[in-house]
Amino acid sequence: MIRGVLIALPALLAGVFAAVAVAAVPQNTARPTISGTAKEGSTQTASTGSWSNSPTSFSYQWQRCASDGTSCSNISGATGKTYVPVAADVVRTLRVVVTASNSSGKASSTSDATRVIDSRNGPTNTARPTISGTAVAGAQLSVSAGSWTPALTSEQRQWVRCSSSGTGCLNISGATGSTYVLHSADVGHRLRVLVTGTNTGGKTSVITSATDVVSSGTTVTTTTTNTVTTTVPGNRAPTVKFSSLRRIGVRVYARFRICDDTTGPITVVARDNKARVLSATHRFHISLNVACASYARSWVPARRFRGSGRLVVSLRAIDSDGALSLIRSRSVRTR
Repeated sequence: MIRGVLIALPALLAGVFAAVAVAAVPQNTARPTISGTAKEGSTQTASTGSWSNSPTSFSYQWQRCASDGTSCSNISGATGKTYVPVAADVVRTLRVVVTASNSSGKASSTSDATRVIDSRNGPTNTARPTISGTAVAGAQLSVSAGSWTPALTSEQRQWVRCSSSGTGCLNISGATGSTYVLHSADVGHRLRVLVTGTNTGGKTSVITSATDVVSSGTTVTTTTTNTVTTTVPGNRAPTVKFSSLRRIGVRVYARFRICDDTTGPITVVARDNKARVLSATHRFHISLNVACASYARSWVPARRFRGSGRLVVSLRAIDSDGALSLIRSRSVRTR
């Protein structure tokens, strides 16, 4: 029995020592931060954050991100505690990855992104842009340019979708106009707009205040005698437009453009029609990732459509909520 205990003891101690070694690797207790004015040429300084298990050294890697702090990539050679933004950083954000090391190993922690970096001599915003409109799905919002000095030569806009508290904002793909139609993906969120003013001195960005939380568009009011339901515009039907239709051999090739007020799955119904011939239907499933996108599909019509004459192809789009587009048609000559 004693011999068995003596044999097991080294293995037990090895496990204890291994657990201690793992526990001794640095662990982040407060994330790194970045200080400095978010402007080209203005030094940004990284703090190490707070760590347990007594790190003995720190290393840094600065990253350049999109304006909403996503899609970050390492900046070559930017590995010091400080970093000076350059022209390539303008209208982008920065963050830093701090790695803490000790004799047991290393661990990393990433800071939050900075605000959007402005040009060294960009224009000054004197009155923030504002959003007008009702925060209801299906309604259209508009953003003003605000006031700037010196006068702007151009302006850019990026609509962002935020949490219900107005934080954690992410860019809405393709939403860069002065107006934006709210859709189902916005319900429960607030929206802001990042407006970038440009003149001969450079670029400066400013973000609007947040809208109200977007509602679905149905309000129920209860009184002592009855219940009244008021519905305002909700999901809008998608649109489909032919770009081209051609035939090569027996195969038909269609190019078309789909737009919708919400991203997500779209079903495209294509119908083959010909005089005195029974029609045939094809269904295509696409994923709309931006407000509008172009697609191409091809198929071989049934043999009954191949005689001389004209083949008429009609397209209709159906979104995930079942809303139907208008039917669009185009024809091509058959043999």
